[in-house]
Amino acid sequence: MFARLSTVSTVLFFATFAAATAVPRTDKPTTGDECTAVGGDINCCNSLSEVDDPAVKTIAGLLGIVLGPVDALIGLTCSGIDIIGGGNSCTSQTVCCTGNNFGAGLLVIGCSPINISL
Repeated sequence: MFARLSTVSTVLFFATFAAATAVPRTDKPTTGDECTAVGGDINCCNSLSEVDDPAVKTIAGLLGIVLGPVDALIGLTCSGIDIIGGGNSCTSQTVCCTGNNFGAGLLVIGCSPINISL
């Protein structure tokens, strides 16, 4: 009885762990439709930077964020775009961001440039 309970507990533990493990995406969306299909948010960012950019490090430090190795671009000063409501009014870089958003768009992780043709 205890062996069976132990086996069930072990299986449940590893099933939960496997479900919670993040797998990085290697395919990056290139259009608004692809962005929403992968659960991303369409944003307008003033700039895109690598994780080792001094501006990114400074903002992350001020927000108390520890950035590990990130294989994606970081969006700086981003705001959401509602493409359903009438168009792309972004005058900077239109991006798809699939990562975390910190400081109300001040720093957004996991962004890639996209094309929106409306």
